[in-house]
Amino acid sequence: MNFSEPEMTEDLYFCYESVNKSCPKIIYPTMIRILLHIFFVVIIIITLCGNLLVIISIAHFKQLHTPTNYLILSLAVTDFLMGGFIMPPYMVRIIESCWYFGDMFCKFHLSVDGMLYTASMLNLSFISIDRYYAVCQPLHYRTKITTNATVIMILISWSVCAFGAFLELNILGSEDFYEENVACVGSCVVFQAETASAISCIICFYIPGFIMLVMYQKIFRVAQKQAQSIHSIACKNAQSENSTSSSNKERKATKTLAIVMGLFLSCCTPFYMCTIINPFINYYIPPVLLETLFCITYLNSTCNPIIYAFYYSWFRKAFRMFIFGKIFQANSSRANL
Repeated sequence: MNFSEPEMTEDLYFCYESVNKSCPKIIYPTMIRILLHIFFVVIIIITLCGNLLVIISIAHFKQLHTPTNYLILSLAVTDFLMGGFIMPPYMVRIIESCWYFGDMFCKFHLSVDGMLYTASMLNLSFISIDRYYAVCQPLHYRTKITTNATVIMILISWSVCAFGAFLELNILGSEDFYEENVACVGSCVVFQAETASAISCIICFYIPGFIMLVMYQKIFRVAQKQAQSIHSIACKNAQSENSTSSSNKERKATKTLAIVMGLFLSCCTPFYMCTIINPFINYYIPPVLLETLFCITYLNSTCNPIIYAFYYSWFRKAFRMFIFGKIFQANSSRANL
């Protein structure tokens, strides 16, 4: 299989007509190009605006300064950077079917892309740990999940992914195949040999994903038992009512974040499954399919703010305050959301 050759094209075009070993270029019909532009621009705008609103809301309003929301803030930053720095060059590459930004920026772009995906995975893993203590061990939550502990989690998420993203291990062991079938001028694709593919997928996706699934499985078991207890025990005093209300809030927050995690795994699992097996089947999976699955992974960054808007009342109230300019009023940061 040649990664560089477009399929079913009568007239062959090239990214750089005067350069030897230039990548073939696919010329899409005008209507398809317009639809692709509209699709990607809408996705980018929603991603940027939605995640920026999450970032500003959590940073501005004192009431939202909680360990859980700090982790959500870190996740929103990764999604915002994805929409601002990764999606636009990717849009150009998809529509033009060529990379015109040079080899150096290609390596940087792919490395930062991988770094942000890994950061998202680690942030979601730490969020699952936060929810585990909030629901399963509520008496220890305030002592275990402190602001300092949350900051350490965030630093670990960003430092680990930054270290791993820039390691040059991708083509180790498959240099000949890469030069003969993949490398061409005007290309910017992720290519990994067996070793690099297995290591990166296991460390960056499967281990964090396994942690999330285990944590949420335990959480939902405990939450189900708590719900049964709440229905069976009559709450007669204010203290028990407050305790019940707090427990309900924790379960609602856990449900919302579980949906975020489920969406992330749904968007990313098909791509990572194909990525880890592709080197072992001689790269038989069509590049078009890999590109499509890779494009789907970006939708996760777009959908997260939509989920917050649907499930979090504080997000909707903060949005209304932005719309009506109330955020610029004195003491707006102490508003009750």
